[in-house]
Amino acid sequence: MAEEQVERRLAAIMAADVVGYSRLMEANEERTLGALRQHRREFLDPTVAKHRGRIFKVMGDGFLVEFGSVLNAARCAVEIQTGMHDRNAGVPEDRQIKFRIGINVGDIIVDGDDFYGDGVNLASRLETLAGPGGIACSAVVRHQIGNKLEIEFLDQGEKTVKNLAQPVHVYFINLGSPTGASPAVATPGRDGPRADPLYLGTLASVGQSLPEKLMAAPAKRSIAVLPFVNMSGDAGQEFFTDGLTEDIITDLSNVPGFFVIARNSTFAYKGKPTDVRQIARDLGVKYVIEGSARRSDKRLRVNVQLINAAEGGNHIWAERFDRELSDIFEVQDEVTRRVVGAISGKIGASDIATRSRPSNLEAYDLCVRSRGKYDASKSANREARADLERAVALDPNYCEAHSNLALSLLHGWTFWGETQIPDRANALMHARRAVEIDPNDAGARRILGSVQLYERNWDEAKSHFDAAVRLNPNMADAVLYMGELQFFLGKPQDALTACAEALRLNPRPPGWYYWTMGAAQFTAGHYEEAVTTLSREETYGTGSRIVLIAALALAGRVPEACEEARLFLAGNPGWRIGEQVESWPFESSTTAQPFIDGWRLAGLPDETA
Repeated sequence: MAEEQVERRLAAIMAADVVGYSRLMEANEERTLGALRQHRREFLDPTVAKHRGRIFKVMGDGFLVEFGSVLNAARCAVEIQTGMHDRNAGVPEDRQIKFRIGINVGDIIVDGDDFYGDGVNLASRLETLAGPGGIACSAVVRHQIGNKLEIEFLDQGEKTVKNLAQPVHVYFINLGSPTGASPAVATPGRDGPRADPLYLGTLASVGQSLPEKLMAAPAKRSIAVLPFVNMSGDAGQEFFTDGLTEDIITDLSNVPGFFVIARNSTFAYKGKPTDVRQIARDLGVKYVIEGSARRSDKRLRVNVQLINAAEGGNHIWAERFDRELSDIFEVQDEVTRRVVGAISGKIGASDIATRSRPSNLEAYDLCVRSRGKYDASKSANREARADLERAVALDPNYCEAHSNLALSLLHGWTFWGETQIPDRANALMHARRAVEIDPNDAGARRILGSVQLYERNWDEAKSHFDAAVRLNPNMADAVLYMGELQFFLGKPQDALTACAEALRLNPRPPGWYYWTMGAAQFTAGHYEEAVTTLSREETYGTGSRIVLIAALALAGRVPEACEEARLFLAGNPGWRIGEQVESWPFESSTTAQPFIDGWRLAGLPDETA
């Protein structure tokens, strides 16, 4: 008997689901179902039919659509998202129906009225990467559309998605609107820094539209400092060149009235071909600084150029500094003064804030080498601690060495499960010493605030975070730590607002930003949104998994929560709910209870056996 022939064909598949469906149903099942039926009857089904699509599967919180043309699929998705934005106007935030959409073109298997195969699976995976009101698509979709539609695609690079062995190249479709109220991606260069859908979804979750500062053209004093190129011929000097770049970013970010993109976002371009005009559009700035550095035993040569990237890429100023190595801090100060003068036309006495500098170059090297190691791994954090202890011994009045040592000690017990005693006491001692040395160092204030938070001195923590932001309004890390403080205080809306502001300052942040944002979303009861945030490549699989577990469980996805719990316990066999709650600085048991409930649903152990 001949085998039954399997019917296959190429199709464009659109996958859509409702953001926060479980939360909406828990709040009011009848109202949610009624709203969904009305949206489908009045808008969604007619829109799909208009673009010649066929809905072949409907789930409680979403649907799958087949199109014969990828152009029709894209047109339909854009019309749905812009239309739903209009239909949600005037509806209370906690009752709005918002969709995420994924589009893929691929081979599908036909089974009666249903379809299966990789083409369908990838569309569903892409949908999970889109933010509320956003559209994500595969590289095949982007290339097939080309310039045939007036659609802007924002390249997100390769992303790892669950249950697919190979990374997927992802693009977002830009849905920015003139009002700035669209929940889609903001237009680079017009709406400020390229806004991740997570940023806009975070704004939407607290009932905000894009800030006015993001809706205008790049500010006159907006700037991004790209990683300087190491010209020493010695890869071992890479840390020094990176440190020089970081210090110039810090100095410029302290200048009143300047908008300076955070280090993590500019270092995303390190080692890549640079088109400064495109980078300026991506980050929403007018000016870009490029440079290089060559370090020898006793000499330092630094080349710096300031470019007006928003107006044709014209060079505004360029200079070469050939100095003694011991003059490195004078070079940093001079670069800052020249940039400020070139951009603002004048330099007032208060324009340049003077930071305390080390008196020992070896201590400086040790401190620079330690940057970024605190949350990389337990072993890297221990290396950083050893270097910083040596730096403090060499230069007891070095502010950054003390504050970074405090941060390393703090991460030792909050991130890496190391002993809290005497590390907690030492962390507080070094953090206080750093602020004593330089009360106007925003970084030192931010770190002392972090230590005070985990000491449960919430008022003191807030005071230092406030001081850090006042001293340096560009310090995204301080803004984000304020968000962490707010969710521990049980103020999730304030936490989400802080997270959105931190993303504005640092549009390509490190993974721990998503940890904080996911926890804030969880505390706000936005469990599906928290799952999306904590499943991102930047943070998935790290210690943030404990928040992901609770979010999955309370979103009604208990089997997935149990699987994540199994993976987490495999690497943390001694972890217990009681110990975790005790180590986190919740101000009240009410804020901690949802975490406990989620962990218990996922089967995590309560107490030591």
